[in-house]
Amino acid sequence: MVERVGKRIAIASEEFLEDSGVEWQAGDYQWEFVLIEDDKMVNAWCMPGGKVAVYTGILPITKDENGLAVVMGHEVAHAIANHGNERMSQGLIASMGGIALSVALSEKPKQTQKLFMTAFGLGASVGFLLPYSRVHESEADRIGLMLTARAGYDPREAIPFWQRMNEKAGARVPEFLSTHPAPESRIADIKSHISEAMLYYRK
Repeated sequence: MVERVGKRIAIASEEFLEDSGVEWQAGDYQWEFVLIEDDKMVNAWCMPGGKVAVYTGILPITKDENGLAVVMGHEVAHAIANHGNERMSQGLIASMGGIALSVALSEKPKQTQKLFMTAFGLGASVGFLLPYSRVHESEADRIGLMLTARAGYDPREAIPFWQRMNEKAGARVPEFLSTHPAPESRIADIKSHISEAMLYYRK
C-alpha cells in the first residue's frame, strides 16, 4: 500500500512541478517508498532526494489508503519545496549572525559576552528558526493537499486525519515554541485550502 500510494503521489508531484514551471526539477528525485516496522514511532519522512519512509506506528491513525496519501503527500511536499535545503541555509545564516555578534563583543567583559550570546541564541530560535519551520509545515500542508487530490485521493480526509493526530499527541508545547503549527491553526489552514485542492481531485 505504501508503494502504491507513493507512486501515485510521485506522479502527482511531477505534474505539480510541471504546472509550476519547474518541470526540470523532477529529475532531482529518485523516488523510493519504504515501510519501517516500528509500532511505537508515529512518523513519516522524506529525504530531499526522494526517499520516503513511513513507520507502522502511524498506520492506525491514517486508517486507510486515503489517510496514508495525506501523510505521504505532506512529506513529498517538503521535498519538492526544497525545505531541507532551506533549513540548512537558515541555520547557517543564524550561526553566521552569532559569529558576527561574537566578533562585535570581543572586547567586552566575559560576562557581558555570555549574556548577549545567550540572548542571541534564544532570539534566533524563537524569532527566526522556529517560525520558519512553521511556515514550512503550513506550505507542506497546502502542497500536500494538492498532491493528494491530483493522485486521486480525497483531500477532505486531511481534516479527520489531523484531528486524530491531535488526539494522539495529547499535551504539547505552546505554538510559538514549536516547529509545527498548533493543531487548531493547522486544521483551520487546511480547511481554507480544501476548495482549491478539490479542483484537482480525480475520483
